[in-house]
Amino acid sequence: MSKGKGRLTVTVDQELVRAGNAAVRAGRARSLSGWVNLALAERAEKERRLKLMEQALQAYEAEFGPISEEELMAQDRADRSSALVVRGQRSRRSGRRRAAP
Repeated sequence: MSKGKGRLTVTVDQELVRAGNAAVRAGRARSLSGWVNLALAERAEKERRLKLMEQALQAYEAEFGPISEEELMAQDRADRSSALVVRGQRSRRSGRRRAAP
């Protein structure tokens, strides 16, 4: 990111302003402007990653054809069966995890 700063006037939900000010008071941000700048930088990075993922998916499907619903379901099952349970326990019925009581 560039070190040059620009002035910006925006309208923001009050709850977000309160959250930003709370972050400043707690020492998690130097200023409300810094907190907002970080949020915008994180959003810009997320958008960049999403665009790269979209391009990768388009390239894959151009080479191998569209990914079917069945393939997505099979991958979901494989992901669930290989996932490590950190909290809770597996449901006996579906193999899905549920929260501990």
